[in-house]
Amino acid sequence: MEFDPALQSPAHPRLSIPAELPVSAILPELCASLMETPSAVLVAPPGAGKTTTVPLALLDAPWRGDGRIVMLEPRRLAARAAAQRMAALIGEEAGGLVGYRTRLESAVSDRTRIEVVTEGLMVRRLLSDPTLDGVACVILDEIHERSLDADAALAFCLDTQRSLRPDLRLVAMSATMDGAALSALMGANLIESAGRAFPVTIHHAPRDITHLRELPDAMARAIRAALAEHEGDILAFLPGVGEIRRAQTALAGAPAEILPLYGEMPPGEQDRVLRPRPGTGRRVILATSIAETSLTVPGVRVVVDGGWRRSPRLDPGTGLTRLDTVRISRAAATQRAGRAGREAPGVGIRLWSEATGRGMAPHDRPEILDAELTGLRLDSAAWQAAMGTPPEQLPLPDAPPNGAFEAARALLTALGAMDEDARVTEEGERMAALGAHPRLAAMMLSARDANEAALAADLAALLEERDPLRARPAPGGRGGAPAVPPADIALRLELIAGGDHPDADRGALVRIRQAANQYRRRLGLRANVAAQGDAAALLAAAFPDRIAQRRGEAGSFRLSGGGGAKLGRADRLADSGLLAVATLHVRTAAEIRLAAKLDPDNLPETIRRRATEQVETTLDPVTGAVLARHRLRLGALVLRDRTVTAAADEVADLLLRQTADRLDTTLGWTPAARQFQARVALARALPGQEDLPDLSDTALAAEAATWLAPWLGGLSRLSEVAALDVLAMLRARLDHQRLTWLDRALPTALDLPGGRVPIDYMQPVPTASARAQTFYGLRATPRLADGQVKLLIALLSPAGRPQAITADLAGFWTGGWADMRRDMRGRYPRHDWPENPAEAAPPTGARRGGRS
Repeated sequence: MEFDPALQSPAHPRLSIPAELPVSAILPELCASLMETPSAVLVAPPGAGKTTTVPLALLDAPWRGDGRIVMLEPRRLAARAAAQRMAALIGEEAGGLVGYRTRLESAVSDRTRIEVVTEGLMVRRLLSDPTLDGVACVILDEIHERSLDADAALAFCLDTQRSLRPDLRLVAMSATMDGAALSALMGANLIESAGRAFPVTIHHAPRDITHLRELPDAMARAIRAALAEHEGDILAFLPGVGEIRRAQTALAGAPAEILPLYGEMPPGEQDRVLRPRPGTGRRVILATSIAETSLTVPGVRVVVDGGWRRSPRLDPGTGLTRLDTVRISRAAATQRAGRAGREAPGVGIRLWSEATGRGMAPHDRPEILDAELTGLRLDSAAWQAAMGTPPEQLPLPDAPPNGAFEAARALLTALGAMDEDARVTEEGERMAALGAHPRLAAMMLSARDANEAALAADLAALLEERDPLRARPAPGGRGGAPAVPPADIALRLELIAGGDHPDADRGALVRIRQAANQYRRRLGLRANVAAQGDAAALLAAAFPDRIAQRRGEAGSFRLSGGGGAKLGRADRLADSGLLAVATLHVRTAAEIRLAAKLDPDNLPETIRRRATEQVETTLDPVTGAVLARHRLRLGALVLRDRTVTAAADEVADLLLRQTADRLDTTLGWTPAARQFQARVALARALPGQEDLPDLSDTALAAEAATWLAPWLGGLSRLSEVAALDVLAMLRARLDHQRLTWLDRALPTALDLPGGRVPIDYMQPVPTASARAQTFYGLRATPRLADGQVKLLIALLSPAGRPQAITADLAGFWTGGWADMRRDMRGRYPRHDWPENPAEAAPPTGARRGGRS
């Protein structure tokens, strides 16, 4: 390999930039630009060499002083590989002048001046030290991938540069992004490098596959054909590990070594794929999009691209992020094909037709537009607390969707990370400092002692990683759906603690234990603290919206955040009454994948604060007795429901409500009570009596707590309420003086020579009804209330049928009586029908009750 003498470093004699790399030609321009302005955008196609040469070229810049150059990479593998490649160029191992940090490993020292870090770690560093003390330059590599962490890191760095560190250099490097838009956002110079070092010939499939499940077999056929037709190693892109394994099976017996490459592999196995291979045998590398950027896989001359990738998408119906398998963009296809031209002319084979290629999106959608934004919302709130810049003023390449951002705010408020004014709380700052998703940070901070904190660290590491219990192949062999592992998270915790299981993923368990140990250190725990406690309570603190309550048949659950979820009926958690759900797989419906049985009496403090305890008294529909139910509610769920003996005040309160709601049916109304109610209503209309109490049904219901409640003490059933003396209760509403006046002014009956005649006050005009003989001797119609109220007289036949109704009895005796007398004498000859009733005496029998 030749080196350009002009690009050798006097401060670091062993440091030289390979002259044959396309990016070498623009390095002087980049260095000169950063002398004049603090920011630059470098656009260079795949294979130009920007990742491993730009940091080295900036080491001798005068503005660097002794400050570090920090370069961001989107993936752990890319960070480690870039550092190792740069270290090799200066004859060192990673950890000297060039080092790296990822979530699970690091190689840095006091000598390190170029530090390659993953984007998430850079966001954590910015939140803990917004001034970036000791950092002279930040390089954001592969910025076109537009991950959430990359967008946040760019926005925070720009804010730091504008507010606190005008001397801070920022370099954004992209292979496919619109450099003009990015340079405008950053106020930076745009520098563009030459094209790909070697040409790549592109071949398209004549037709598309009909279904994604056909992709592994189609990939295997294309690889076998490429092995026969082309020289060199083959790099094949598939969406995920499942497709990689199926393609690996389909390639059994192929004349090459078949190697997988994906993010969850152990670092040693990843490095093995990236190292130059000894010998002459051919290799086929089956990779996810991890190999799309930043990496050079030595020996690759052929790229076979399946055209799909896994991408996070927010499901607005559930508020959850799911990994969807989506078509890549044309830009991503260009990136992938470029892997074949890194070292020599190559071939790109695309498993889609040219027509499909023309319809593909120009660029991949930024993650900020589709993903769940809780982490970004918390980070931006913590940044506001430190720097004063509100989230809406952050210089993000794309503004986050308002709906997703508000949903994130609601969740953070529920987790206790933000207050009602959208300010980060002290708890939220602690959560942001932990460097985990806010849900997992809330879970770890909810631990009540050191043992439970250790358990929370294990859970957090587990939930960040792939499930260590692998799905078993379908009994029918290839083509069938694999058997889903049991949902009980306790099985995974046993594996983390050192247990064994035939379906355990050993590599995943190693990574989980590493991450758990890291979280333990962040929590200040000793290494030997045992993980003990209630896993379900911890999960509930992280996922308050995913507490699930069984409804109906086994395996059917209602979620506290709304909606439902399913669990296989054969799963041992299917009959549980209450679950804390950690993982949902969202397809046509939400499927519970990881959960723990939850005890409603052992809820975390954050859930207890959100839950409401209600005492609900109800009536037994059969006996009418009062029952008291103590219910603990969380959202749409009733977490606990117990029937207990109702307290006396609760019984009285329920009886009062029930009676007031149905006053006409629950009380034992008698005709006398209704008549009294009507008498008072009539009296209230008289001058000077307006202040009499309103005893209408409407008023009685509204004021039941005043007049009815005192009568309910000691009662326990509606039947006892119905037995109350309503007339006595109503009469008690009037004082003695008013009651005396009412009985005199509006009496219940007329005392006549012929007997006592009741008055019906429920008629439009009060009416006294009796047989005609009862009124003999009465010369005129009486008036009520000292003459203020008229009275009607209803004269009945001996059989009790109305024959005449009059308000003028004197006029009736001299007028209409003659006709009635003539009719009655013919029909009832044994009764007395005098010509002048006003002067006649009532029959003897009438005096005893108005009857004759």
